[in-house]
Amino acid sequence: MEIRETAIPGCYEIIPKVFRDERGSFVKTFHHDTFAEHGLATDWKEEFYSISRKGVLRGLHFQLPPHDHAKLVYCTDGEVFDAVVDLRKESPTFGCCTTKELKSSTGNMLYIPSGLAHGFYVLSSSATLVYKTSSIHAPSHDTGIRWNSAGIPWPDNTPIVSERDRNLAPFEVVASPF
Repeated sequence: MEIRETAIPGCYEIIPKVFRDERGSFVKTFHHDTFAEHGLATDWKEEFYSISRKGVLRGLHFQLPPHDHAKLVYCTDGEVFDAVVDLRKESPTFGCCTTKELKSSTGNMLYIPSGLAHGFYVLSSSATLVYKTSSIHAPSHDTGIRWNSAGIPWPDNTPIVSERDRNLAPFEVVASPF
C-alpha cells in the first residue's frame, strides 16, 4: 500500500496493490499495521455501501461531535469524483477542498479524518462506493453543507441531488463544530 498525503492535512489517498490474473482481481483495502504506522484509524465501527447511477451527487456530509468520525471510502464498481472540504477551524486549510477520482479499476481509496465534509459525483454508468467509519452512525448528529457552496469544481453543474442534500445550509453560514 502506498499512502499519499493530499492538499488537506490528515487526508490521504491510499493506493493498494491490485493483483490481476485470468480470474479477475484481488485488492487489500485495509492493513492494520500500515494504517497504524501512519496514524490512521484502525478501529472501524461500521461499514456501508451505496449504489448510484451516473450523474448522482451525494454530499457534502459529516457527523457532529461527539459522533464525528474518520472515513475510508473506495469504489468496488465504477468511478466517482470524490471531494472533501476541511471544516476544522484551526486547520491551515480550513474551507479548502481536495478532489480525487476513485476507480474500481485502480482500487484507490480516500482516508478522510474527522472534521471534513465528504461527497461524491458518479462518473460511470453506475458506481458502488464503500464507506468504513470509525464511529456508529448517529442520525441526530448527521448533517452537511450544500454541495455547490464550497468551491468544488464538480464535473456537472446540474447533478441529481436528493431533496435533503439540496436543502443543506451553504458553507458560509454553517458554524463549524470542529
